[in-house]
This record gives sequence, structure tokens and C-alpha cells, in this order.
Amino acid sequence: MQKNIRNLKIALHNLGCKVNNYEMDVMAQKIKEAGGIIVPFGEKADIYIINTCTVTNIADRKSRQMLHKAKKENPDSVVVAVGCYVETGIEGVKKDECIDLAVGNNKKSEIVEILDEFLEIKNETDDKTLGGTSIIDINKTSEYEDMTLSELPGRTRAYIKIQDGCNQFCTYCVIPYARGRIRSRDMEEILSEIKGLVQKGCKEVVLTGIHISSYGVDKGQSAVIDLVEKINDIEGLERVRLSSLEPRIITKENAKRLGALNKLCPHFHLSLQSGSDSVLKRMNRHYTAADFKNGVEYLREVFGDPAITTDIIVGFPGETEEEFEECRKFVEDINFYEIHVFKYSPRKGTVAAGMKEQLTDRQKSERSDVLLDLTKAQSKSYREGFIGKELSVLWEDTEEINKITYVIGHTDRYVRVAVPESEANAYGAISGEISKVIPRRFLNTDTLLI
Repeated sequence: MQKNIRNLKIALHNLGCKVNNYEMDVMAQKIKEAGGIIVPFGEKADIYIINTCTVTNIADRKSRQMLHKAKKENPDSVVVAVGCYVETGIEGVKKDECIDLAVGNNKKSEIVEILDEFLEIKNETDDKTLGGTSIIDINKTSEYEDMTLSELPGRTRAYIKIQDGCNQFCTYCVIPYARGRIRSRDMEEILSEIKGLVQKGCKEVVLTGIHISSYGVDKGQSAVIDLVEKINDIEGLERVRLSSLEPRIITKENAKRLGALNKLCPHFHLSLQSGSDSVLKRMNRHYTAADFKNGVEYLREVFGDPAITTDIIVGFPGETEEEFEECRKFVEDINFYEIHVFKYSPRKGTVAAGMKEQLTDRQKSERSDVLLDLTKAQSKSYREGFIGKELSVLWEDTEEINKITYVIGHTDRYVRVAVPESEANAYGAISGEISKVIPRRFLNTDTLLI
């Protein structure tokens, strides 16, 4: 076996959140720079790298499945488990014979050096059972891992990681143990990265992190609004989009500051989890339903009709019929653009997993169906409101729907719009470009058609 990754075929597979997406893009970039050859995950490769997720038990299972699938694809390959599943399940990872190398969070930027060192040792020993780990104690570091994208991974949009870690310790969540405490990235590094990507053709950036509302808290105070204001001034950038925000950060003053930014997309994902105050308290969420509603009202005062999306967990331990009904009514009242509904799943090592009155799968499914039907109706109504109106669309890619090829894009409120590829030029629907169009009807349940 050779001593480094040059000319080796390397397959990558990503699981989980937008932060993982960004980190995988950086790892792929570093592998290419070192001479590795990136191949599709379904192909036979010399090295398989799985960027894992551990947010739920199902995520753990998917991570294991992909690791085992890789080893089955090529038993002689080096299978590398990277990220959150490694951090929370290291003992199981060490015992898993399909895993040759485990790399924790805050070590992903060193993936090439770690692989080269592993290959060199393996080459010298010729030990078929040799395994390795590169993991720090993520809960005891205050250092932000230095990662920078210098190449645009997609044609139009780039995720930009601005911070890592979380200090919230919600009772159902294991992520603080997988990602550690809050660590904010240097503002000038973020701005420099975005400027470089804009020069490569990037039109839109999505600011992401484990808990982006806490950006800057480790250095004195929240500075995420300050950061967005500076990004808004970057010449050539068309759009700035925010990923999930803590509801408490949307004060009247902050909403006004955001409203003054001409590049900020009026699309806000405010994490709710429940519309019942008693459930929120058991979850250790640090706000009330009234706080959340106030934030939404501030945004609507400033932006008119922004896209408001959220996450909700149904069937949290002890959730009564009355508490669920309280949540349902709250969702109805807020009138979201979209809701991601999750059925509560006990996560080993969390406070909620040990709570009494765990609900049955049937109860969770019934409640999930209620909210899914509600969000389907609300989402259709929101999209319908844009039919016949002039919209600015960033065109991204093509997609075949019912045997017709369409060019697909999104508005600043993240409403999906399509135009037949045969008519695309007439509407300026060119990938990577923004044009103004008027949708006339629905193409399907989640797409408007010009």
C-alpha cells in the first residue's frame, strides 16, 4: 500500500446538517489539492470517508449502515468514520471491524495529513487489523477549527460556517456533547472567504453553524447581526440567507437592523420545537411561545410577508392531549410557510430519555400527521400568494418532472419556481443568474410554474 493519498480513488458520503455539508466540501477540496481522485460513493474506491451524524438514533443507524456498505463495496479499502457519531459513540466505533480510522470533530481540516500518516504506518506494518483514531476532547476545547472554502462547491449557493458548538443543553439533544461548546470564527476570515467565493461566481451565501445566534458570545457578546451587516456590503454578492435562528435573537431592534439590509433574504427559520410553554420548559428551551410570537410579529412588521419556517417535535415525554392541542393552535395562529415535524425519539445520554411518561409510536404518528396536514395547507396557501406577482429567482439547476426538463430556481423567500428548459432563455433562466419572472400556476405541490 502506498504512503499517501495521491492518485488514490476516494469516495465521500455526507450525512446530517448544513454544517456537515460545509465541512465535507472543505475535506473534498483538500483531498483534490493533495492529488486524491474523488469518485462517486457507489463506485469501488481505495478510501471511503463517511461524514457521520448523531442527532437521532436513526442518524446513528444510518451512519453505521453507510460505513458497513463502504467496506462491503471494497473489503480491502480504508473506511473512515468522521464527525459526530465518532464523538458520541467512540467505544462502538473502536469495536466495529468495518471502520479502519476514526476522525473526530475539530480534526476534519487535517483529513489529508491524518490519512497520509495512517497509510504510511499501514504500509510499514502491513497489519490488516490496524486501526486508528484522531480525536480530541471536543468538550474541553475553545479553539475554532480553521477551515476555508476557496472553490465554489455548487454553481450558485455556498454554505458558510461561522461558528461551532452549543451551550444550550436542551434535554432531548446530544449535539453539545458531539460538537462541544460555542466557538466563533474570526469575522475577517468569514468575510475573506465569502469575497473569494464571490469572485468565483457565488451569488448567494447561507450562514450556518450549530447555533449561529450565539456567534460572538464566546468573545463577549452575540455579533451575528454585526456580521450580516458587513456581509451585506460585499460587492458582487446578491443574497445572504440565514440558517436556523434562536427565537430570542429577534428583538424589535434586531429585526429593524436586518430589515435595513438589501441583500438579506426574508426567509427566517426560527426553531420552535413546541407551542406549549410547559413542554418547552421540560425541553429546557430558553423562551416561551409568547417570546416566539413576538419575534415573528417583529419580522412581519419589517419585512411584510417573510417566509417563516420552523421545527416541531411531537410526542415529547409527558406531552398531554391538552399540550399538543395548545401546540396545534399555536401553529395555526402563527401560519408558517413550512414546518419540519419530528416524532420524538429517545436519545441515549440525554435527560429526556430518562423521563417518565414516554409516548407510544402510535400517539407520535397521529400527532405528526395532524401537523403535517396543517403545514401542507399553510405552505400551499403561502406559495399561492405569489402567483401572478413578479419575483426575482436565482436559477440553479435542471430537473426532469413528468418527462419534461425544467430549469429550477428559488426566490429570496425560498419559494421554488420552474420554467420549461425549452423556454428558459426567454425568461433569462440561466443557471447561476437571477431574473425576474411571473409564475402563473402550480407545477406540483411545492413548485410554481412560469
